Amino acid sequence: MAKLKIESMEQPNRIINYWKKEKFVVACIVIFGLAYNIATVLGPIYQGKLIDSIVRGDSLSSEVILAFTFIALIGAIQLMRYFKRFYIRRFANSTSATMRLMIYNHIMHETTPELDNESTGNLMTRAISDVDLCVEGMRKFSTEIFDTGVVMTSYLITMLVYDTKITILASLFIPVAMVLAEKLKNIIYKYSAAFRTQSSHIANTTYDAIENAMFYRANGVETQNRAKYNDDLEDLQNKAIRANILETSMEPIYNVIAMLGIIMVIYLGGTKVINGGWTIGNFSTYIIMFAAMASRASKAARLFNSVQKSQVSWQRIKPYLTDYQRKDTMVNIDLNNTRLSVKNLSFCYPTGKENIIENISFTGKQGEIIGVTGSIASGKSTLGLSLLGLYPYLGSIKIDDKELRDFTEYERSQMISYLSHKPQLLSDTIYNNITMGNEQDITTVLRDVCFETDLAAMPDGINTMVGNSGIRLSGGQQARIALARTLLNKSKIIILDDPFAAVDMKTEEQIIENVKNNYKNSLIILISHRLTIFSRISQIILLYNDKTAVYGTHNELMNSAELYAEIFNLQCTAGDNNDGQ
Repeated sequence: MAKLKIESMEQPNRIINYWKKEKFVVACIVIFGLAYNIATVLGPIYQGKLIDSIVRGDSLSSEVILAFTFIALIGAIQLMRYFKRFYIRRFANSTSATMRLMIYNHIMHETTPELDNESTGNLMTRAISDVDLCVEGMRKFSTEIFDTGVVMTSYLITMLVYDTKITILASLFIPVAMVLAEKLKNIIYKYSAAFRTQSSHIANTTYDAIENAMFYRANGVETQNRAKYNDDLEDLQNKAIRANILETSMEPIYNVIAMLGIIMVIYLGGTKVINGGWTIGNFSTYIIMFAAMASRASKAARLFNSVQKSQVSWQRIKPYLTDYQRKDTMVNIDLNNTRLSVKNLSFCYPTGKENIIENISFTGKQGEIIGVTGSIASGKSTLGLSLLGLYPYLGSIKIDDKELRDFTEYERSQMISYLSHKPQLLSDTIYNNITMGNEQDITTVLRDVCFETDLAAMPDGINTMVGNSGIRLSGGQQARIALARTLLNKSKIIILDDPFAAVDMKTEEQIIENVKNNYKNSLIILISHRLTIFSRISQIILLYNDKTAVYGTHNELMNSAELYAEIFNLQCTAGDNNDGQ
């Protein structure tokens, strides 16, 4: 199966560039569009000639020749129409794929603070329905330039040749329909914008309901949530009606206004036939062309309104259309001999006002395990996040004497592996959750996280589906699969945020021993509130709620930090009691 190839383009946030990008396709649209719409006028002309031939009583052979010529002409016109529509659809499909890929790339490479401010439903609406509406508007515009603009011009010129006076008088009502459509564009834009905003809200609410369905059900709030969701849907329906009614219901009115000129055509054209200026065939041809032109005029008026709806979607997706070129290269990075130096590190989330951690300083090197613990809300997880370089930070974080913020995003992703305190599993197989799409042997890492026994009980082995967010697995299994993914590539720095919360103590001890023995080229940052294994690690950072920190080995903190000694002794006592039960 051929893979979709999206070429880069300059200024993707300029809509004209999407036509420039598809030069060959657009050239075919122009060629076949002009040929089809210019040739369209030949249909009524030859129909009129055939009528006149019959009225005159020409020979059967000449009438048959005219009839076959007429049929062949219609066939050729429709064939050109087919190719025009084929290339317009090809343009629309290619443009849709290009826009979606650019939005995807933009979302994937937004900074973490930017992503924190995004709404999932809003992103989904922009990437799917807004792209569809925008591309549909571009498709209609491309179509109507020829099917309306060119064909109306062709009809108008031909009608002027037949009779200038009748054409001018009959066409006076067409601009009226156009002006009316122009006057309505601001109202339609306003209603469409409100509808798109509410669509984003509904998408976000739906996503939230799916993500938290069991939570809502368990807490008995399903009924009120359903009532609120129903109100939101009713509001969406009302906004949809207001957004669409002017566009869809006005076309018949536009058509009636444009067709008012038929009165002039029938009266003046009929008089001309009676006086012998026109044949019946001429009159028939003229009426067909005028009716077709008036109908096209009503479609053009509606097109103005459709473009306004598309304009709303274009403005919503425009900021997300960036041609991101990722540089997947590593520059002067030694994957061995890791050195980490943190000096006076302070960190505050972009939405916050106060630092969560302040003046943190420590060093580490490969082969070490640095433990991070402390009281509740002391900033343990925040310290781990700050070491990823995803958020702006104050102070210095150096890896091998180079500042963390000076590495590219790709370099950071290749040097640092991170496990959140919440396992983030995809609705996929165990194998794909660990390898993330790469072909790798996971046998060793599954043994390191003590998952072999669990795997043996699963008929599908590593191809077992974990379900949405790992729902088919136990909490401990979820945690160890996520841990295996983090350990797989043996990165320079591995940050583990509370990886053993759902794991029993014996399994935790075995995993720590495996990590110490098999990941000697990595520096491990272990964030945990369980201290029973801290006696086996290199150094410890103890965080307090007043943003102070104490550093040392396990023995040093047992002697100098009352909080640490108290927590350690309580956990050890609880562990002994559990073992005795």
